[in-house]
Amino acid sequence: MKTPNQLILGVGLKDEATFSNFFLGKNIQLVTALKNAAQGEGERVIYFYGTNGQGCTHLLQACCHAAQQAKKSAVYLPLNHYTEFSPEIFEGLESLNLVCVDDVHCIVGKSDWEEALFHIYNRIQDKGGRLIATANVAPKALEGMPDMISRLAWGIVFQLQPLSDAEKLEAIIMRAERRGIMLSEEVGKFILTHCPRHMSTLFAVLEVLDKMSLAAQRKLTIPFVKEILQI
Repeated sequence: MKTPNQLILGVGLKDEATFSNFFLGKNIQLVTALKNAAQGEGERVIYFYGTNGQGCTHLLQACCHAAQQAKKSAVYLPLNHYTEFSPEIFEGLESLNLVCVDDVHCIVGKSDWEEALFHIYNRIQDKGGRLIATANVAPKALEGMPDMISRLAWGIVFQLQPLSDAEKLEAIIMRAERRGIMLSEEVGKFILTHCPRHMSTLFAVLEVLDKMSLAAQRKLTIPFVKEILQI
């Protein structure tokens, strides 16, 4: 069985998955609560949900980065990879300051995993730690898992609010600046118009463009973007 440290190394916390790299939009309350939890303050249990590509994983990993910077112990568990582990992965995690569990919906209907999550929740509560969990739906919409649903709903629940197109443009320009890329509003709008609008996809496109512009020693212009993306 992999230990939590091995799990972190195996799955990998992305270096760019930090709070400073997240465009807040209408999610100020959520991010504030997450920052407090990562510091060992505020809510003991936080559950938030959003659709794929909205940023749930980014925020969970940002919590782990922030906790580690605050000298707190933390682990990130992506349950969309549950087939690579066993429910025993939860054993002993109550000794950590923060446990971040991603994609809870992936284990709905899998009784051994549901039971393991239920028990680690109780152990974390007993030990005074903090649990942050995500899924693609609100707790009450998770079919099955009645005991776990009731406990997740005891904490604070947020829906991750999607960004408007204008906010997405601001977000990719902000991310470009963090990468040292000069991205004009005109080029940003072109990317937004011609690429899928999931933020994770847009950031992946930006990473490709960054690498290609460095290799070609060219600025990010619309003709260059069209060439690289074959639009």
